[in-house]
Amino acid sequence: MDTSGIIGQSPVMQDVFRVLARVAPTDTTVLTTGEPGTGKELLARTLHKNSRRASRPFVSINCRTIPGEFLEPEIFGHEKGALINTTNSGQGRVALADGGTVFFNGIGLLGSDLQVKLLRLLQDKELVRMGGISPQKVNVRVIASSSINLEKEVEQGNFREDLFYRLNVIPIALPPLRARGGDVLLLAEFFLKKFREKSKESLFISQKARKLMMIYSWPGNVRELENIMKRAAVLCEGPEIEAEHLPDNILSAGDIEQPVEPVVPGGYEWPKLRDMRDRKMNLKEYLEKIEENLLMEAINKSDGVKNQAAEILGIKRTTLIEKLKKKSLI
Repeated sequence: MDTSGIIGQSPVMQDVFRVLARVAPTDTTVLTTGEPGTGKELLARTLHKNSRRASRPFVSINCRTIPGEFLEPEIFGHEKGALINTTNSGQGRVALADGGTVFFNGIGLLGSDLQVKLLRLLQDKELVRMGGISPQKVNVRVIASSSINLEKEVEQGNFREDLFYRLNVIPIALPPLRARGGDVLLLAEFFLKKFREKSKESLFISQKARKLMMIYSWPGNVRELENIMKRAAVLCEGPEIEAEHLPDNILSAGDIEQPVEPVVPGGYEWPKLRDMRDRKMNLKEYLEKIEENLLMEAINKSDGVKNQAAEILGIKRTTLIEKLKKKSLI
């Protein structure tokens, strides 16, 4: 499968790749979630590139950057006279994607009227232009993304429940960069390689800089990492990127004089027998405690929304509830 630049060897990203390989060849609607900068549009492009629609258009609609009054004509098009100071009709981006894929970036920002129109598109494969009456048939695969909790938006009445379930046929949660361990350095090297190809100079990351990058929490995720590598490559006068070439927020992320655990493949070290013995547990008790901790962490991260917690854990909601009941956690 062509991953279109999605880089990762961590276990969480390998799970994402497995889902991509299964889902890409289908026409199934996909809802991808994750923090800003985790690569949701790149994932959507990968789905399109590996689909039967790859030869047809991929059209991205960023609901965050289009002013509210222009969202409807931009997405669904408009008839003559429907817009002030416009004498012609206009084809929307969904129609431009006919036969291909349309990606709604920031789907949670759509108002109730546009949610109804999108639901019609998903159900009936047709749209009605702004100011129009006659429906227009259109054949598109819909991929949507959200950085906000849509399930919570449904509970608060801000997002249609029927639309949420239409979009959430295949949920793909992109992990934050801080949860991807050694992928941080893998991605950093990947970005530096791109910059090297342009400048024809060799650039390397010093050990101090590598340690700092592994400590940092990367709130801006992969997008932040790429920008910082570009900045460091510009500031670096020699062949090696040193700690001083990194911004202050990374320098202050941790004390580099303190020993840092060596990075293992995937950025994770599996539990060892000594961990179990230190807690005076047998294997069954230890595994049950690990499972309990993971269950509660997922519940906390999802603010108690069980559908999202189950998605994080990669299990069914009913399975999650059974496990919580068995451990008397609910």
